[in-house]
Amino acid sequence: MATGYSRKVLEVADDDISEITIHAYGVRITAPKDYRPGMIIDIGGQDSKIIYLDSKYAVKNFSMNDKCAAGTGKFMEVIAQILETTIDNVGPLSLEATNPCDINSTCVVFAQSEVISLVARKYDRRDILAGMHISMARRIVKMMKKSEKDGDILMTGGGSLNTGLHKAFEEELMRDVYVALYPQFNGAIGAALIAIERG
Repeated sequence: MATGYSRKVLEVADDDISEITIHAYGVRITAPKDYRPGMIIDIGGQDSKIIYLDSKYAVKNFSMNDKCAAGTGKFMEVIAQILETTIDNVGPLSLEATNPCDINSTCVVFAQSEVISLVARKYDRRDILAGMHISMARRIVKMMKKSEKDGDILMTGGGSLNTGLHKAFEEELMRDVYVALYPQFNGAIGAALIAIERG
């Protein structure tokens, strides 16, 4: 079962399916026990998605940011490099912030320049990272459809392993946000479940 942007060109695959559908399937296994998410926030390396589910895990609707790297794992990697840290340390360092910076740019190129400027002005990198997470959470929350905000929320994708981003989402939404089990593999798990059904 092939998925992702190149799914149509993988000749070895028996079939292919969209990322939206596989994430909805994946949470059947990766969601916490006795937990039925109504919304998935997927933070991937190249895009971010909001997927709305019904009570049977079927996709009702979705919003997607695939035009700009801001709000994605790639954005976090770029900022981590500027701040001379690793992607694994970005979350824990941001939790030590005492005065998060304001990062207002919604474009990754401008945000990158903004972060470089903050570094030059000797701002603490922990405060810069916390500001980055707040900026990302706000950008992605703006993608959410107001009529679809009911139900519990589950984070998937490698970005959900970032504790600072997770905290920023909870603060922005003022509610609990759960993280899927093995979130970076949620899509692959969903694709495998569909392959079993079709096989």
